[in-house]
Amino acid sequence: MKSSSDRCSYWRRTWQIFSRRDRHCPFFQGRGGRTITDENIDSFWEANKKFRTRRGCYVFGIRAGKGYTPGYVGKATKSVNQEVFAYHKLTRYHQFLANYAKGTPVVFFVLAPSQKGKPNVSQINAVEKYLIELGTTANERLLNVKDTNPPGWGIQGVVRSGKGKTSTGTKDFRTMMGIT
Repeated sequence: MKSSSDRCSYWRRTWQIFSRRDRHCPFFQGRGGRTITDENIDSFWEANKKFRTRRGCYVFGIRAGKGYTPGYVGKATKSVNQEVFAYHKLTRYHQFLANYAKGTPVVFFVLAPSQKGKPNVSQINAVEKYLIELGTTANERLLNVKDTNPPGWGIQGVVRSGKGKTSTGTKDFRTMMGIT
């Protein structure tokens, strides 16, 4: 049986999010068009070889104006190389792009901590479900089929509360809870 310190150290391992602002990180941004071509994929993996075998989740989206809109959340329990740019995933992504006249296609990677042995599939599933929940909050037309029903609750000014002015108390609560 694991000691409490072993369990705590396990949960302290954090997932990594890679975005276009990070140096030497796997972030895909379409160039020269609104589709992801074989050439785009090959050049992406050539520049990011060390991440090919990593596991975790990814979010297809579009960057337009000053923000990003998620379109599809997926998971990679084998490796991101095998799953993220698979044909059936690309059809979802192109379906998402068809709904937007302007914008740049992007893919964010949320990678699990590196570890030896079998992947923690239940943890990857939990992170994917959480990202889908966040994605449906940001975009009601998220293309995921599974786990897209948002919970029937919200906290005003914090999550799923609609628009409006945020009170000072709510701002203080968000600060206390580490919600930005």
